[in-house]
Amino acid sequence: MRMSWLVCVLLGTMAWGQAAPGAPSPAQPAQAPMPGVMKASPAAATDTSASVPDDAAVITVKGVCPATPKPAAAKGATAKPATAAKTSAADCKTVITKAEFEKLANAVAPNVTPQLKKQLAGVLPRFIAMSDEAKKEGLDRRPQFAETLKFAKMQILTNELQRKIQEDAAKIPPTEIEKYYKEHAESFEQYSLDRLFVPRNKQAEPELKDEDDKDKDKDKDKDKKLTEEEEKAKEAAEKAKTEEGEQAMTKLAESLRGRAAAGEDFVKLQKEAFEAAGMKIESPTVTLPKVRRTGLPPAHAAVFDLKAGEVSQVINDSGGHYVYKVDGKDELSIDQAKQEIQNTLQSQRTKEMMDKVNNSFKVETNEAYFGPAGPPMGPGRGPGGVGMAPPRGPNPRMAPSPTAPAAQPQIPANAQPQIPPPAQPQAPSQDSKPN
Repeated sequence: MRMSWLVCVLLGTMAWGQAAPGAPSPAQPAQAPMPGVMKASPAAATDTSASVPDDAAVITVKGVCPATPKPAAAKGATAKPATAAKTSAADCKTVITKAEFEKLANAVAPNVTPQLKKQLAGVLPRFIAMSDEAKKEGLDRRPQFAETLKFAKMQILTNELQRKIQEDAAKIPPTEIEKYYKEHAESFEQYSLDRLFVPRNKQAEPELKDEDDKDKDKDKDKDKKLTEEEEKAKEAAEKAKTEEGEQAMTKLAESLRGRAAAGEDFVKLQKEAFEAAGMKIESPTVTLPKVRRTGLPPAHAAVFDLKAGEVSQVINDSGGHYVYKVDGKDELSIDQAKQEIQNTLQSQRTKEMMDKVNNSFKVETNEAYFGPAGPPMGPGRGPGGVGMAPPRGPNPRMAPSPTAPAAQPQIPANAQPQIPPPAQPQAPSQDSKPN
């Protein structure tokens, strides 16, 4: 579970309090190590907290007297004002045992880590000392303290409600997991695919360098003097050339698809496709192992209706032309999919519970006082964070579709190939090589 907002407040306050007022001191340069002396790297400290007894002192704040509870008045007796014991600050000390510290730490952040314990231990003594001094000054009796405390209580209760909702949402019976698995059996199928990618456009050929600079300057001057009609004619010629290239690549995709259906090797066909497109780079990997239905965009979903050994029709989108072949299919077992289903259902339940709370009230504000109303306060947007983002669990078995710019850029000769995205952008595929 993420760190509680209260810890953030505590640590932020400590950082603010440690910044001494006045002119800031200049930053000290890092001290260079002495020649011939290696800088020792800090070793990971072993957690020995379990060996410390519960009643052992873990924090001692000297100079601060412990809070003394007010004695309860007997029935019928008149309460007498408490008389403070005359104790010098030097003789005072507040001792916090392991049990007391862990009780506080677990209230602030359940499943507290050793690192967080250290951070809290660094904050707590300062808070004890400063809050004691504030009480001596009577700051806890000022009206604004009561209002601040009221707001802090609302924030704490809001945080506790969110925590409880998360805990309740995580309590999913095994029967619900089994039901979800059966009802969404298709989503746990995994396909081994071969994919052929044919670029939509041919790669533009680089212009040859003119050895004669004078001729180049003449060409530039000539371009500057083109008439409007000549400019239009030039643009039309370039457009026609581009369209001709696109038609050629479309025709090539259909031809390669036929050869793939006849049993030719996808690696060989992919190489031909890149050579025809003028890609002076190594052709990309064609194998896509363990692809789920969510791993390809909806426009490519027809691939999952094919049987093993079948080849798809050419699928066209803004990225280019795609041909798939199904090599095999299997499915995740319920044990393999259990954590994924748990995360999905927990996310759904969390959202439902939070929506129920957020929809249980309506807000009206006085525009004469606050000004025109802004965007509505949604989950997680208001003070105290009424809403929260539902937990999302990782799904390492899912193979998302590839990503790259839709247009065909000029690719350097030493770059690694990457297939443009079929439809909307998604996370990189497992088979994609980095550029």
